Amino acid sequence: MANSNTYDLAIIGGGIAGSSLAKSMAESGARVLLLEAAQQFKDRVRGEVLVSWGVAEANSLGLEDALAKAGAHKLRWCNNYVGATQTERRDLPATTPASAPVMTFYHPAMQEYVLQAAESRGADVQRGAEVSLVTAGFPAELHWNHGGRSAKAEARLVVVADGRNSPLRRTLGFEVKKETHTGCIAGIIFENVTLPDDTLYWFINPAIGEAIGWAPEGGSRVRTYLCYWGDRKPRYQGPQDVPKILADFAWTGMAPEYFSNAQPSGPLATFDGADTWVDQPYKEGVALVGDTAASNDPTWGQGLSIALRGTRTLRDCLLRNQDWHKAGEEYALEFRRWYGIMRTVTGWFRELYLETGEIPDARRAHAFPLFAQDPTRVPDLIFSGPDVALHRASKIRFFGEDKLGAAVSA
Repeated sequence: MANSNTYDLAIIGGGIAGSSLAKSMAESGARVLLLEAAQQFKDRVRGEVLVSWGVAEANSLGLEDALAKAGAHKLRWCNNYVGATQTERRDLPATTPASAPVMTFYHPAMQEYVLQAAESRGADVQRGAEVSLVTAGFPAELHWNHGGRSAKAEARLVVVADGRNSPLRRTLGFEVKKETHTGCIAGIIFENVTLPDDTLYWFINPAIGEAIGWAPEGGSRVRTYLCYWGDRKPRYQGPQDVPKILADFAWTGMAPEYFSNAQPSGPLATFDGADTWVDQPYKEGVALVGDTAASNDPTWGQGLSIALRGTRTLRDCLLRNQDWHKAGEEYALEFRRWYGIMRTVTGWFRELYLETGEIPDARRAHAFPLFAQDPTRVPDLIFSGPDVALHRASKIRFFGEDKLGAAVSA
């Protein structure tokens, strides 16, 4: 398309999802416009754990160089605990379909390098751009302000990737759905942590309905997460709550050993954990990707991988269809299928591992010994992704109902 204000693809949001799509499509020869509101990316307590299946998605998008530049750190092992009791030490490259470790990185650095990669491949990148209007259609139209001037453009497809609280999503008429539970996640980076830097630590405490994750990023830096029910304790927010979150790590039994000299590096903040998603993330020349399309409960560490899976899905649909309306509809159909699997199975995990009370306790007392006898009862969604084999009996086997009937069912 020859006109300077006409593009094949216009992307709103230069985070990892939007920039990855811009890079891939520019490499394919598409004329791409990428609008990003921030002049500089800052630590806002974001996901920084890319699980094994997400590493494969990153590789399919050609992000190896950006990961290296961002100082991505490989975690070969995952140590799982129930309370303070270790239940598993898993060699991830040896046991996952992707044959890949977990990778961690500082989110703002990764955003920066993926955005730079998009620009280097020929995308027209404008930072400090505030989008004021998007009009769906064929072509779609968008208006924005940049450097004190207003601008507009047309595109065969507009992609909205401006986060889970996207103001454009509702304006464009997308129906947003949300889970109703009160799960929350608090996160902060600590420095001077003596945790082994080749291992992801994951703790679940069913008795109190909490989970803790420690994800080393190398150089004694660890991004920590505390997942809890928001109706049972206040949010952690700001430096005054740093001692509180450290105190809440105590039930792991090993926090004093590793965090005795820890110092905060960056903000402490808390976010809602309930899924928000759109069943139909495409309509009339506009598509949603990343957290704008779906934000899964971050307790299970799938957010970055889901964002990259969505980006790759849309890219593949666009590349195999000259009719981009058809491509958008295919993307929405495929997205709904695999994200539905993600939301369903992580919902099972929340129900079995984190709900509290007599009935959940009875479920666990029955199911956990069965897991020890046959680990395949647990769907390996966390590290294998949404292509893991599921069938009608998957939930029955997970809850152990095939051995007990429905006595412990809700």
